[in-house]
Amino acid sequence: LTDVLGDDQVRNLRDAWLHAGGNVLAVLIELYNWYSRYAHGDAAVIPVGLTLSFLVVLILLFTGWKGWEMVYRHHVGIADSSDGRR
Repeated sequence: LTDVLGDDQVRNLRDAWLHAGGNVLAVLIELYNWYSRYAHGDAAVIPVGLTLSFLVVLILLFTGWKGWEMVYRHHVGIADSSDGRR
């Protein structure tokens, strides 16, 4: 979030917004999942809790892929060294 809000290069990347937005979405889903389990106990685990957890795993796989693209394709967070190597 700090990189997206603080760096114009990052803010201009579509992958950065997908990465950040997906991570925020995953946190919001898991907050709801936690609250549902807190309020309803074991009844909230199957199938809703399990489904939400599986959905978050898929979202995190996607955002991890986008994070990889930001680092290795767009070189976000990689500083040039003094000898010219990355």
